Amino acid sequence: MADIKPTVAIVMGSKTDWPTLEFTVKTLKQFGVESTVKVMSAHRTPHEAVAFAESAADNGYKVIIGAAGGAAHLCGVLAGHTILPVIGIPVKGWALDGMDSLLSTVQMPKGVPVATVAIGKAGAINAAILAVQMMAISDTGLADKLKAYKKTMAEEVLASDAELQAELNG
Repeated sequence: MADIKPTVAIVMGSKTDWPTLEFTVKTLKQFGVESTVKVMSAHRTPHEAVAFAESAADNGYKVIIGAAGGAAHLCGVLAGHTILPVIGIPVKGWALDGMDSLLSTVQMPKGVPVATVAIGKAGAINAAILAVQMMAISDTGLADKLKAYKKTMAEEVLASDAELQAELNG
């Protein structure tokens, strides 16, 4: 069997971000999407981050997901050096319960977009879903998996409502 080449690059500013980014990897795997996970810092390894972003498209990646806490400049650095879509996950850091990361990730200058998702676990999962949605534009197999995923979510909500109604009326 041929090796499946990763199509999503996940770059985190610190290994301490892994407990959040683990949800991104797990969600991508649910859709059969392989990823590469790296630790790079916009401040401590800027040359490596730039080199990675500049070569990402040539290396077969279709989307980059970045995550950082604190000053959270990583996604902007990545976005500034690639034509690929970049999705930013603000990670709770040591200050402001992640609001500093959110503002650093979302406040990008015109021409350098970073699609920013929620802080923490929900954002980590949503970043994976957004990456799959982007790739599903040209991949009918992924599109079918997304339709099934959304149908399952709807069924779970309806089942939960039915349970609640039975408890309230029973």
